[in-house]
Amino acid sequence: MACLGLAGCAAFASPGAVAAPAVHPAQWPRPAAALPADPQLEARIEALLARMTPAEKVGQLVQGDIDSLTAADLRQVPLGSVLNGANSAPRHDRLASPREWLELADRFYAAAAAAAPLPLLWATDAIHGHNDIRGATIFPHNIGLGAARDPALLRRIGAATALEVRATGLDWTFAPTVAVVRDVRWGRSYESYGENPQLVAECAAALVEGLQGRAGTPEFLDAAHVLATAKHFLGDGGTGGRDEGDNTQSEAALRRDAAAYVAAIGAGVQAVMASFSSWHGVKMHGNRALLTGVLKERMGFDGLVIGDWDGHAQLPGCSAVSCPAAIDAGIDVVMAPAGWRDFYANTLAQARSGAIPAARLDEAVRRVLRVKLRAHLPEEGPPSSRPFAGHFELLGSSAHRALARRAVRESLVLLKNEHALLPLAPRARVLVAGQGADNVTQQCGGFTLDWQGTRPGRDIRPAESIYAGIRAAVTAAGGSVQLSPSGEFGARPDVAIVVFGESPYAEGAGDLTSLAYDGEARDRALLERLHAQGIAVVAVLISGRPLWIEGELAAADAFVAAWLPGAEGGGVADVLFRAPDGSRRHDFRGRLPVSWPRAPSAGASPQPLFPYGYGLRYASR
Repeated sequence: MACLGLAGCAAFASPGAVAAPAVHPAQWPRPAAALPADPQLEARIEALLARMTPAEKVGQLVQGDIDSLTAADLRQVPLGSVLNGANSAPRHDRLASPREWLELADRFYAAAAAAAPLPLLWATDAIHGHNDIRGATIFPHNIGLGAARDPALLRRIGAATALEVRATGLDWTFAPTVAVVRDVRWGRSYESYGENPQLVAECAAALVEGLQGRAGTPEFLDAAHVLATAKHFLGDGGTGGRDEGDNTQSEAALRRDAAAYVAAIGAGVQAVMASFSSWHGVKMHGNRALLTGVLKERMGFDGLVIGDWDGHAQLPGCSAVSCPAAIDAGIDVVMAPAGWRDFYANTLAQARSGAIPAARLDEAVRRVLRVKLRAHLPEEGPPSSRPFAGHFELLGSSAHRALARRAVRESLVLLKNEHALLPLAPRARVLVAGQGADNVTQQCGGFTLDWQGTRPGRDIRPAESIYAGIRAAVTAAGGSVQLSPSGEFGARPDVAIVVFGESPYAEGAGDLTSLAYDGEARDRALLERLHAQGIAVVAVLISGRPLWIEGELAAADAFVAAWLPGAEGGGVADVLFRAPDGSRRHDFRGRLPVSWPRAPSAGASPQPLFPYGYGLRYASR
């Protein structure tokens, strides 16, 4: 049933589900098509579809996780795609070499060729660089890139990430996250570019263009680019700070926060991922009015809609291995990581019985085929034969690391600078303190070599800690540096730089009920002790979101929000210090992408401590 042309549509949830408010697709934006109509492409799709068996069609709709399947499995079941979840890797080894990833991609390709009508797609969560691969460049998380407000930089980051993904033989990333964060207690806040829908839209379009290439040009989805995914549709930043929560915004507010999807579709994004969240009690994986009526029909999105990790299992009447309701709602590819085999068998039976209508099955398959053909999969050949495959020198290359360091510089937000303390003279005696000073794991955050981002720093290479960057800047100018996490020192320093903040986390585990910083007592005491000794103090906060830090702010002469800067900690020193000759190399550029709360309970404060867009420069008073 189409929603277009009607005054309003119900959510078309499964029987027994809560009824959501009516949706009015005609009131939603209709972006201009990114790609012109291509009759030859559509004819090719129809010819392929006509030759496919029901078993082959259903296979295109099912995605399994590499930790739960083998190449031998793919010879038996014609899956259309696989993913590596954030804890999955070849041989279940998170430190597997890039060559092992490429070799596994070749084995999967060869196996799938025996069973499926088109080559396999392999998707990964390359959300701040190719962050599942040891040796890849790790960029700042999205919240920092939102602070940078530099679309050209985002395009370059997307292009660099695409090359590193291609080097390992993969062809699809589940990025960018385009949620508009409404309550920073949400543990995925750092995956958002900010609270302003237009800022998020600008960032989303730029990153999509970087990953995929510009739509309508020869570079679009060429050998140097990968498929992008706008996620998570829809409203997952507005669930009261809860992961997988219930968004109770009005339709008008939901429509406003969907600006990034309009921008991503306008940039030619080829995949959209459904959200785990609900809208007024109806799970998005089952919301036909929004997935089909708005996204596909009104917005004209002609790529594929993919579910999230077993998200279909949360629908009424569904399980991890059976869910015709999700497919009926508009999910084209169901992510069934461990239960893929039973899900495939059940879906095939449902297609044969008519529980999944033939027209809906064909529509989903057309979308998968369209994306695969646009990505030139039939012509590309085995992963290792593609132009950038095996060029492992691209991983963590000097050019990509320089780009990441620039992103760190641009993302830093200066919240306080009393007596124009910054920029610092590097020919000085510098104390570097705090638990985050020499901690690459902490500065990279979640989704870095594993889901929660807790791998030891020695596993994240190449990398430079914030302390190592400070040491390099100061010693090059003839100054001296002492590292002391507890803040103890021998010779009295001229300045103390204290680096502290959140420990890594990802979705769910990162949700908070209070924004009070959990290291408050320890780190405030450290700052206050140094300040009481008459030492100039610079505080550098590592965090995936604003925190309630008024005590720490009061005890510091200068305060910098560094977000989750990634592996290039030297970018922090670039902005804190003058050049050896005393000149100013890099001023602060970042501006708050989210308002800074005044109270620990304020997830979205009407009277923030610092408003959206705030950010000092050296000369600010």
